[in-house]
Amino acid sequence: MKKVLFRKYSSTITILAVVFFAATLAYCTAPITDIFEAKVYSNSKGEQIPYRFLKPKNIKRGIKYPLVLFLHGAGERGGDNKIQLVNGVQLFARPEMMNKYPCFMLVPQCPKDLKWVDTDWKLDKHIMPDTLSFPLRLVTELLRETIKKFPIDTTRIYLTGVSMGGFGVWDLLQRFPKKFAAAAPVCGGADETKASTIKDIPVWAFHGGKDHVVKTIRSRNIIEALKNAGGNPIYTEYPELGHNAWDSAYKDSKIPDWMFKQHLK
Repeated sequence: MKKVLFRKYSSTITILAVVFFAATLAYCTAPITDIFEAKVYSNSKGEQIPYRFLKPKNIKRGIKYPLVLFLHGAGERGGDNKIQLVNGVQLFARPEMMNKYPCFMLVPQCPKDLKWVDTDWKLDKHIMPDTLSFPLRLVTELLRETIKKFPIDTTRIYLTGVSMGGFGVWDLLQRFPKKFAAAAPVCGGADETKASTIKDIPVWAFHGGKDHVVKTIRSRNIIEALKNAGGNPIYTEYPELGHNAWDSAYKDSKIPDWMFKQHLK
């Protein structure tokens, strides 16, 4: 009788293990568009912006989680609510990353022909516009609503983004220096005259040394301005790379490993 019970128990354990493995394998191989929920934010005026939303796999009661806001580049603008997931985002959705760093993630999509920041990316410098761009304003509204609805640790809200999105990262950081715990802009540009307002925020910037789309000096100069203001930013320049610095920046866990250690003080 004991042997029969043991066999039944062993069979049950085996079946559960197989089911768990199959579910894990399915999740690991799921398309990125299945892992991120497709949503549309709409405000009281009827203004809308599409976005993708990643949640921790297992949200535990009483626990608050960090949030990462990712801003895509110019090539991913549109309204399909898919293409903004092609660069950089996949790193945070890897199973090992989601297990190690469970977090929420917002990935909005900028409308075609608009910009996160209303400036010319080819300039050597720019002054921060007086107001947020239309899409970036909607992003701030979306962020505010997300914080209200979900268990977000407001001391651990992070920014990262590429190219046009790198400009957006710097812009948000300089407008709201008390909201974000850290930022990792890739091949972006900032208003260097505002460096003193963000000197105490952990920043790790990335740029290609041969970038002719967004000049490398855009990152070099804001990093130098931050240091001159008393900050301690980190800067990684890839000497042989052009504009695409994001594949190297997001290819391993260095950004999450650094980012998720940062907290608002």
